[in-house]
Amino acid sequence: MTRIKIRVLVWNEWNIGHIKKHKVTQKEIEIAVLNMVYHSKTDKNRYKAVGRSKTRILTTILNRNGIATYFVVTARDSDKKERQKLYDKERL
Repeated sequence: MTRIKIRVLVWNEWNIGHIKKHKVTQKEIEIAVLNMVYHSKTDKNRYKAVGRSKTRILTTILNRNGIATYFVVTARDSDKKERQKLYDKERL
């Protein structure tokens, strides 16, 4: 699997408002993306990135906008399968 490099997260009023519905902050997403344990490609050429933000494990959906630049589509607490995969990868 190719490792994606994320240097810039693109924010606007829409995605900031959307993540608030999931009780996630911009700072938590930035930390989780920096501490990304794994990612996978999803439909619509998006990426699902799973990482840690302090004690929280977050799943962030990203849309590539350019080289190392990604638009944050949404973010939420990771589900049970995503958390288990993160734990498995951290053990390696």
